[in-house]
Amino acid sequence: LAPWVPVVGLEIHAQISSNSKLFSGSQVQFAAPPNSLVSFFDASLPGTLPVLNRRCVEAAVMTGLALNCSINKKSLFDRKHYFYADLPAGYQITQQRVPIAVNGSLSYSLCIDNKMSQMVTKTVRIKQIQLEQDSGKSLHDDTRNQTLVDLNRAGVGLMEVVMEPDMCCGEEAAAAVRELQLILQTLGSSQAVMAEGQLRVDANVSVHHPGEPYGVRTEVKNINSLRFLAKAVDYEIQRQIEELENGGTILNETRAFDSRLGCTMPMRDKEGKQDYRFMPEPNLPPLILYDAKSLPANMNHQQVVNIDWIQDRLPDLPSVKRAKLVEQYGILPEHSFTLLNEDGLTEFFENVVKQTHMKPKKVIGWIIKDLLSYLKQHSLTVKESPVSPFLLADLLNLLEKKVISSTAAKQVLAELWKGEGKTPLEIVKEKNLELLQDQKELEQICQAVIDGQENEVIMVLLG
Repeated sequence: LAPWVPVVGLEIHAQISSNSKLFSGSQVQFAAPPNSLVSFFDASLPGTLPVLNRRCVEAAVMTGLALNCSINKKSLFDRKHYFYADLPAGYQITQQRVPIAVNGSLSYSLCIDNKMSQMVTKTVRIKQIQLEQDSGKSLHDDTRNQTLVDLNRAGVGLMEVVMEPDMCCGEEAAAAVRELQLILQTLGSSQAVMAEGQLRVDANVSVHHPGEPYGVRTEVKNINSLRFLAKAVDYEIQRQIEELENGGTILNETRAFDSRLGCTMPMRDKEGKQDYRFMPEPNLPPLILYDAKSLPANMNHQQVVNIDWIQDRLPDLPSVKRAKLVEQYGILPEHSFTLLNEDGLTEFFENVVKQTHMKPKKVIGWIIKDLLSYLKQHSLTVKESPVSPFLLADLLNLLEKKVISSTAAKQVLAELWKGEGKTPLEIVKEKNLELLQDQKELEQICQAVIDGQENEVIMVLLG
């Protein structure tokens, strides 16, 4: 029997990094006291009207440009209706018909067989990026049998990034989202911290035989970590294959991933478009964007968004940063991935390189093998490292000048981790770890060893 072909597509909601919400002046702040950041509009009081946040529009345009999208100079807002306790209006304002950006692509890399030295680059097409409001948060209190609603998050600006079904496993999905996360953080358009719900992923999964149409897909909702994303997708692929091979059918349903049990569970049947009763948002005009050519002369720059102006100010994206690191320091491409993947590691590495005589190619080994594995072992971030770039550079200089051996350097590093405030040189002196440069001194030590072991020397001579 022909093998199964898995198909994976992702929808990613990224919370826009902005001081206020998408359509109201309420502040955006993680873990604020419940319902302390709710305007009349967020609570959907009658007669309140939305006012579009310019910063959110700029963040979406910037993200669209970074993902090689076409930016629509005219996009439209729509209402998507569904009833839920944390959605006071009974609808969400989104962009269903004409979103702000379309037809982009994202390149990402992953290792083959877990070997960092064998990396392959793949591309996933981006169908669209749309602006929409977040809903509030329901907190289910089982002991009292009640649900509490916190509307602080209601109305916070989101970018929904819709990826085409171009992936085939959990590892690819996680690698693509990781690259997107790095891009968003580089742009500053979203902090994209998954643990704080700033990046949430829905995965659409189906399987079919080669040459046949795509199978029925399920959607795994609200995955909040890259590790869980990879596990959820792979579990769902396996589950569908087993179901079909045992003569069962796949239901078009929404499922949730239970990270404790490592499996997906049915939540509800999938809503169809008709359930959402989409309609144009009557309180918002079309969103019009300009570029250098179309910008009217008498227009107030504060009131419009200029695509070319944003394009000119895009920072170096992660792929460009990696290429520069490889070129500038002669390090391996896979090492450039490690440097960028760990927050603050590139800066740490560059600071060490600036302060040491050691070649960057050798420094990178100490950074990745020694520094990083210690931090991971102790669940510390780069910024929490007890060994500063200055101390590590100091140690590597001693090694480079042949004051100590590399074995001794590892001993010194182990002492530095203790964070007792001693310098590498002080540790070397204290533990007597210097390499001997004086031949006379070396001969005397050897002679003393021989003199102290007369019987052994005689045995060797007679042997």
